Parts: sequence; C-alpha cells; structure tokens
Amino acid sequence: MVGTFVGFTTYLGLSAVGIDNAFVQLVGVLVVAVGAMALLGAVIARYLVLPLKSAPPLNILLITLMLGTVLRESVRLFYPDGSNPKPFPYLLPTDSWAFGSFTLRADSIILFIGGLLVIIGVNVLINKTKMGLAIRAVAQDEETAKCMGINYTFTVLLTFALGSGVAAFAGVMNGLYYNEINFSMGLLLGVIGFSAAIIGGLGNIYGAILGGFLFAALQTVGAVALPFSSAYKDVFAFGGVIALMVWRPTGLIAEKSSERV
Repeated sequence: MVGTFVGFTTYLGLSAVGIDNAFVQLVGVLVVAVGAMALLGAVIARYLVLPLKSAPPLNILLITLMLGTVLRESVRLFYPDGSNPKPFPYLLPTDSWAFGSFTLRADSIILFIGGLLVIIGVNVLINKTKMGLAIRAVAQDEETAKCMGINYTFTVLLTFALGSGVAAFAGVMNGLYYNEINFSMGLLLGVIGFSAAIIGGLGNIYGAILGGFLFAALQTVGAVALPFSSAYKDVFAFGGVIALMVWRPTGLIAEKSSERV
C-alpha cells in the first residue's frame, strides 16, 4: 500500500514537471516505489525487528501488525485527501481482444509477464546465487551461518529490503490493473498473500506461488461460476483456504526439515 502511494506520488510529480510519456512514467513509478520500499523494509528490520530477535515470536508478530496499522492510518490522515480512493493512472496499453465471450486485455498480459519475471528473478536469487545461499543459511541456523563468515545483519536487512521491494512492485501492479488505490488496500492484500503462503506451505517459494494461483482460482470460481454475486468471491476463497488448512495443515508443499539428534 505504501509503495503504491509512493508510486502514485511519483506519477503526480513527473506529470507536474511535464513528463507525460507513459513508458517513462511507468519506469519512474516502479523504480521509485520499489527503491523506497526496499529502503523502508531495511530500516524496519534494523530498528524494529533485529532488536527483538531474542524476544518471543509473538512480540515480533505484534509489532509488525501494529506498524501496519501505523502506516495505514498515517496515509489516511496525512496524505492529501488520503481517506478517499485515488484514481491510479492508465500507464499500460488498453487494447483488448475478444474470443467469443472471453476478452483478453493487453495490460493483463503485460502484468502477468511482469509478475512471472519477478518470480523467476527471486527464485534465481534465492536458489542460484551466493547471496541466496546466505539468506537460506541465516534462515536455517543463525549461529552456524555467523561461524561460516556470513554477515548476519546485512543478510537480514537485504532480505527485508527484497521482500518490501517485491511488495511495492505487487502494489503498483494492483493499481495498474484496477486503476484505483486506497489506504486500506494493503490489509486485504496482506491477508491474501499470507493465506497463499499458508496454502502452499510456509518456507517454500514454489508453494507460495502455487498458493497464490490457487487463491486466485478460488476467487474466480466465486465470482463467475457460482450463482450468487461476485461480492462473495472473497468469502468463497477464504472458505476454501479454511478447508484446505483443515485437510492439509502443512500446506500443499510442506517445508522439508531435518534435525540432528
């Protein structure tokens, strides 16, 4: 949500100085939003999460939930007319092609490709690079990672920066698709994202991707295939999540773990 509003502000600034090329505006919005949120994520990790690394996990959960409320209410109270929805600009082509009763939008194709590239990029970073190896090592065993020469603090800050930057990219994609943003959009999207990770299996990047597509499929079924209004699509989707969690509490792709005794 914050990244989307930063991107929206960037667009207003570019328009104010006379830059009206849609491609330049799109690149500017993405670069500033992702960069600003990566920095914010690193700051949050440095001054809120790391000082609590010895505290119970519940403390970290509570402080991040409270921070989310602070950010949301700050946008509502201090952003100009922040309590009302904002029209996000049309920066992508609006062409569409009809195939019978199915309409394919050009912006949908672009957004899908953009999301796919981010997925591939994050996967390559986590699983194919030394930095990704360091991130996985720190996540698995902090003390051993330190003994192997890994800079623990830098790795944590980079991880939070990466996650926050990707979240900003997702927020901008959401704004480009719906062409409207509001201060409360992050709450529902955050719950959906966490639900997708739970469905797929926490700790597994492929599970999170699978969970995201599955949640979207449940929403689509709720909006199109069922006889009641599309207003109930989230109710149907979250009901499906509850059923899946009862059936398979570890998620569709359970995280592999081992313990030496």
